[in-house]
Amino acid sequence: MQTINSLSEFHRLLSIPPPLHPLISVVQVSELHAISSSVWKKFTTNFYIISLKNKIQSKIKYGQNYYDFDSGTMIFTAPRQVQSVEVETTNTFNETMGTGYVLMFHPDFLAKHPLAGNIKNYSFFLYSVNEALHLSEKEENSMIAIFKKIEEEYQHIDRHTQSVILAQVDLLLTYSNRFYERQFITRKAVNDDLLVRAETIINEYYDKERGLQSGLLTVEYLAEQMNLSPNYLSDAMRSLTGQSTQQHIQEILIERAKEYLSSTTLSVSEIAYHLGYQRTQSFNKLFKNKTEMSPLAYRQSFN
Repeated sequence: MQTINSLSEFHRLLSIPPPLHPLISVVQVSELHAISSSVWKKFTTNFYIISLKNKIQSKIKYGQNYYDFDSGTMIFTAPRQVQSVEVETTNTFNETMGTGYVLMFHPDFLAKHPLAGNIKNYSFFLYSVNEALHLSEKEENSMIAIFKKIEEEYQHIDRHTQSVILAQVDLLLTYSNRFYERQFITRKAVNDDLLVRAETIINEYYDKERGLQSGLLTVEYLAEQMNLSPNYLSDAMRSLTGQSTQQHIQEILIERAKEYLSSTTLSVSEIAYHLGYQRTQSFNKLFKNKTEMSPLAYRQSFN
């Protein structure tokens, strides 16, 4: 796996002139002509990439997922996130990659700005490519205006350049957050199915007592079974239920614990072990936090 360390190196691999600013760059997708190279098979970058792409002529593979970009599709990539691009087309690799914009910026460009810390709160940087943001025409125009403003601003670099550009980047990320929340709502049918699938997998885990062999059911396990990234799953679950994935798993776990306590003679320690806990104290603490009763007190309330 190769690491692309600088924007200049990335520009070279995409057959475009060097960036005007060493730490930030905006390019139009229509200008990109990727050099055929083994680097695309598996690579990471040391900088953030935000892409708004459409009319892509080729099928592109990121990791194990193929994705066809359509109108107004945005993807967010954080530093050191593993990527793999495979172009499957009858065209040559050096032909244009479509239309849209790509914003690249190095973490150093955020230095001494609040965004340096806040950017980690935008969980969509850790979404998979198949969890891209799909924009309406109006939303797409708003985003394009920001890309153009950033591109325009760094044409003349002065002491105000960084603060003006980062204000625009901050606005772009805030809009992205809003539009993702809208996407969770407007794709309600898809997300309702997501909730059903999640609960089916969780219940099956406890039905088959997999906690005895595998321990506690984790968000990572559930996301993997659903072919989703943990961050996307938690954000979608929070939109649907008001709870994170971890909280939803815990709610179902507590209901299973109540069933065991009210209808079996298993000890509290045995119940904790069946549910995946290695330490009974941890189970007791969660149960009391959720029900305001200890497991033993809950059992005794049925006698």
